Amino acid sequence: MDDTPFRVTVLPQGWTFDAAPDQTLLLAGLAAGIRLPHSCRNGTCRACMTQMQAGEVHYRIEWPGLSLEEKQDGWILPCVAQPRCNITLQAPAATPIVNAPRPAVLHAPRPPDPMATDRDDDVRIST
Repeated sequence: MDDTPFRVTVLPQGWTFDAAPDQTLLLAGLAAGIRLPHSCRNGTCRACMTQMQAGEVHYRIEWPGLSLEEKQDGWILPCVAQPRCNITLQAPAATPIVNAPRPAVLHAPRPPDPMATDRDDDVRIST
């Protein structure tokens, strides 16, 4: 298979990125700084379900989580879809990665410093 990348256009934003024939549309978008909605990355959760307005894709799995009617209406799962030509997606929820929501980072509380001398719990015994 030719390794020449295909052009992917994301509407309504008008963003474009390249995707190699052996690369999923989701991973190509992420590499280009465009976050398409996603979760499982294996074609089952449907979080990435997007309408393809033009183009043709091949799936890495035999039957992704789409009904026959959805496929006929142009719906695809970019997490497992690989381009076969230039693609146009209708993806209004896509965001640039710099604006994408970031996961919360949890920090564990710091343990007390054993070398601190002004602690209230110091015990002193006087005789």
